[in-house]
Amino acid sequence: QGQLVESGGGLAQAGDSLRLSCAASGRAFSSYAMGWFRQAPGKEREFVAAIRRSGGITLYADSVKARFTISRDNAKNTVYLQMNSLKPEDTAVYYCAAGAGLYMNYEQWDAWGQGTQVTVSS
Repeated sequence: QGQLVESGGGLAQAGDSLRLSCAASGRAFSSYAMGWFRQAPGKEREFVAAIRRSGGITLYADSVKARFTISRDNAKNTVYLQMNSLKPEDTAVYYCAAGAGLYMNYEQWDAWGQGTQVTVSS
């Protein structure tokens, strides 16, 4: 790990917004699709959102549609997750991933960041 580094997590109240960032280094960032996953205590890692190599086409989990937006800036080697209208059930460690496609199965992704904690209180 360490090739992808997440930041921007923290404490929030229900209804607040947070923006997560994932910065890549020493890699051909624009060659990869990028995704976000999350893992809550006692839960399996679950898919959140993904974006194709050149942007445009995106995929979201049903639980975050209309609230979260994934985007990328290839010039900055960074992918973002804008999280609006946060809910307590969004509390989790959020991980970014790089891969060959917009997969919902975490086992199909190739590289991972170390995660950033998001905690949402009611």
